[in-house]
Amino acid sequence: MRNIVLELHQIFNEQKRYYFPFENSINEIPKNGIYIIFENGEKYKNLDRIVRVGTHTGNNQLRSRLNQHFIEENKNRSIFRKNIGRCFLNKEMNPYLNFWELDITSRAEKEKNLKLLDLDFEKGMEKIISNYVQTNLSFCVFQIDTKEDRLFWESRIVSTLAKATGIKSSENWLGNQSTKDKIKLSGLWQVNELFNDSLTELEFDQLKNKIA
Repeated sequence: MRNIVLELHQIFNEQKRYYFPFENSINEIPKNGIYIIFENGEKYKNLDRIVRVGTHTGNNQLRSRLNQHFIEENKNRSIFRKNIGRCFLNKEMNPYLNFWELDITSRAEKEKNLKLLDLDFEKGMEKIISNYVQTNLSFCVFQIDTKEDRLFWESRIVSTLAKATGIKSSENWLGNQSTKDKIKLSGLWQVNELFNDSLTELEFDQLKNKIA
């Protein structure tokens, strides 16, 4: 029987891999598309295990989205960074975890929450997160031009990985410290799109043509 999860890992492991800093390769990264993230120490069979699949909604924003994860030190712009911070704080049983959840992006949130936050502490946490993602993560990308198609393929890939059997995180994976059960159970740095429709064989063959 065909193992689409294995084939997904094989095809993405074969793609050009980007590591931080990736500024010199930024023009190789399409303006619109989907990114696939790998993490040091995470394996599936003899392949690097996929730990996150993501995209963007705005037009021509793929490069900006990657910068939000790897470079911009603002967890309110990157749920990925926020989840990593949660793990570090939870691992230490740090009481600041409750405040880490607060957002100050909108004016209303800023007025409500800013006075509760220790901004110096958060800056320190952002440095820790940046060090982690820049030294432990790598990614590949493939071009998908329309928002509708990006969201479709992202959801299909994520659900295929999340519902797979025979694949799991390592014992030392940072995500095991998450406060989000879906992250710990799926082995993926995400909580959305986990249990929607998986890729059919026909869809996977269509996807391969888009990646090639």
